[in-house]
Amino acid sequence: MGRGGLRSPLPWLGALLLVYLGGPVAYFLYRFATTQARGFHDAGLFPAFWVSIEGATISTAVVTLAGVPLAYVLARHRGPLTAVLGVWVMLPLALPPVMSGILLVYVLGPYTPIGQFFGGHLTESLTGVVLAQSFVAAPFLVVTARAAFSAVDPTLEEAAKALGHGQLARFFKVQVPVAAPGIRAGMVLTWLRAFGEYGATIVLAYHPSSLNVYTYIQFASSGLPGTVAPTALALGVAAVAVLVSRLVVMRRRSRRRDTGALPAPRHPAAPAPAPLSFDVQWRLGDFRLEIAHRSEALRLAVLGPSGSGKSALLRCVAGLYGRGPGPVSYGDRRVEATAVEHRRIGYVGQGFELFPHLSVWEQVVFARGADPTIGAYWMEALRLTGLERRLPSELSGGQRQRVALAQALARSPDVLFLDEPLSSLDVPVRMELRREIRRLQRETAISSVIVTHDPEEAALLADEIIVVVDGRVLQQGAALDVYERPRSTAVAELLGIRNVFPAVVERGGRLRCATGTVLQASGVDAPPGSAVLWQVRPGDVGASAAPGTAGAGAGGGGGGLAGYAARLDDLSWLGGRIEARVALGAALVLEADGDPLRTLSVGSRLHVSIAPDAVRAWPALTGADQDAESRTPPGS
Repeated sequence: MGRGGLRSPLPWLGALLLVYLGGPVAYFLYRFATTQARGFHDAGLFPAFWVSIEGATISTAVVTLAGVPLAYVLARHRGPLTAVLGVWVMLPLALPPVMSGILLVYVLGPYTPIGQFFGGHLTESLTGVVLAQSFVAAPFLVVTARAAFSAVDPTLEEAAKALGHGQLARFFKVQVPVAAPGIRAGMVLTWLRAFGEYGATIVLAYHPSSLNVYTYIQFASSGLPGTVAPTALALGVAAVAVLVSRLVVMRRRSRRRDTGALPAPRHPAAPAPAPLSFDVQWRLGDFRLEIAHRSEALRLAVLGPSGSGKSALLRCVAGLYGRGPGPVSYGDRRVEATAVEHRRIGYVGQGFELFPHLSVWEQVVFARGADPTIGAYWMEALRLTGLERRLPSELSGGQRQRVALAQALARSPDVLFLDEPLSSLDVPVRMELRREIRRLQRETAISSVIVTHDPEEAALLADEIIVVVDGRVLQQGAALDVYERPRSTAVAELLGIRNVFPAVVERGGRLRCATGTVLQASGVDAPPGSAVLWQVRPGDVGASAAPGTAGAGAGGGGGGLAGYAARLDDLSWLGGRIEARVALGAALVLEADGDPLRTLSVGSRLHVSIAPDAVRAWPALTGADQDAESRTPPGS
């Protein structure tokens, strides 16, 4: 600790509490070592000790059996009833133990209906000891386990659901193992509290005497000398319990399951084609999602900016929101009424984490219906061989994504859903995994839906594309059609298509832009007055330094409408190429090849030439068309 730390009051305050907590124990150990008559030979000591041990162990078992499910329910649900139940569970912690014993006597005493039903044996017996200990100690387990369940990432529950596991299986295979450290801590606290319980026990069960009752009797009859042995036993038991719990935690952290030799890999059979159809109408707070689509191809991409509803759409179609969003079909199979765990899907999400308590091989074969031989195939295909025993915390980001893919594919799903699975990865890893996914799409002919905001990813991994903004479709259809003819400048921007602008068709194939610039285009298939979009590729924009002061006008056209005066707006070096932005007038800025302009400075006057046959034009999407696009599937 540095000198600055010693000058702070915080370490001194902590040290003061340590002295207060440890001082009495240290002094007792000193007295124990220097005392001859310790009382270990007293006849009632060890019978009382074993009553406390047995009662605390039974109490902990009973409380764990009932308390862990209760803690899970309280952690999973919110509302007034849950709040009331939470307070109810906490009440024994707030009551003095003697009052807890009195409350129990009101219900379990020998003259109560319940007490008479059991022949008066619920008091003055080991049963009475267990009942008293359970009542006082149960809140320690429920409160601790509830906090542990609340800390479990909810996406793990959804991942297990998408992998085919029902509620009970998810509870025992996911929730309990992940929350196990908190549950174990609660069990230790419960056992120690039950072992040390005195007030409620002496009221409900004076006989047989527990260690605490025995200690009180000894103190009342002979003072401190008679309490040395039981106090030493209690300290020893507490130390052993804490030590064992720590050893269990350390052992589990260092544990490695031997997976043995993997089975011989088997290539998965080609699934039946299952193109998607859906008509989703779903509300998330103030956000409204309204999208209909009927796929003709097996590979679909949903493209849009953050917050556009892409992931919500995928969750609706996968079934994670239940049947409410509307009709969904996988091929000829209607599935909106089918629970997600019974849909046979694979789901790899940007927020879905691997199960932290499972090794790589256990992750791969975790799905319900997973085939180990197919899992072994995907382990090899995705280059995971040699990582079988590793935990997720020991994997890189790219390795974790490969494991998630293998996990989803090992059950040979009917449809594979990918929710931006590569967005958080470094560029080299992302490019590599794109190729892996494209290869598995080709090899298995599996139906897949990928959500992305990366237009290159959508083009590489999909045959059809839905462009989504604010929960509505801007454009949908075959990928080639969408990329060749975006229906609006907003779509073109999302697709990463450069130099797309609106214009109005004039006679002779001329296009008049909103800025007033007029250019000539070949093969414009639209009558005069029609609204169109036009595009010129950056490589077809010929830009050079203007000779002298000659120019062709600030936005007009001369020389057959092929030459334009312009200004160098920006010049950027982008690794393997130089990109120029050239301004024709105030608002029309084109991207062009910047290599011929590398010696010029920003603001230089330019001469720009655009060949008429380099200009493509197509009809623009009107407002009425836009409304119809969102609710009408392609081909309808």
